[in-house]
Amino acid sequence: MTTSVTIQDALIFTMVMASAVDNAMHDQELRRIGDLVDQTPIFEGFDGGSLIAVSQRCASLLAQPEGLDIVLETIRDALPQRLYDTAYALAVEVTAVDQAVRPEEIRLLQLLRDRLQLDKLTCAAIERSAIARYRRA
Repeated sequence: MTTSVTIQDALIFTMVMASAVDNAMHDQELRRIGDLVDQTPIFEGFDGGSLIAVSQRCASLLAQPEGLDIVLETIRDALPQRLYDTAYALAVEVTAVDQAVRPEEIRLLQLLRDRLQLDKLTCAAIERSAIARYRRA
């Protein structure tokens, strides 16, 4: 890929990858990605109009042979280490939105955790936080 990937692009790649891992990007997940881009401070100054283009760039990479590895490497290389947990948290948000985390989503989160060398305790805290936020009465 000849165009550079910004920090915000890499975070969007993370969310798109989390949504697409089950071979379908559901409306709930897409809405949540849009909401996160609109509301999360890390996306301040991001042109929301380019969300679709960035998502399409990610989908194009994922469609290549070894696409998942390419996207994981792209994310890791584009983000400073201090934002690795942010990327993981955004991926968890997208996978948790439908309150049914599938085996392929769990596997993706494991791959992301390993690629970003995040400790299990940090990841468990992020995951537990998402469970608490999406719990129904």
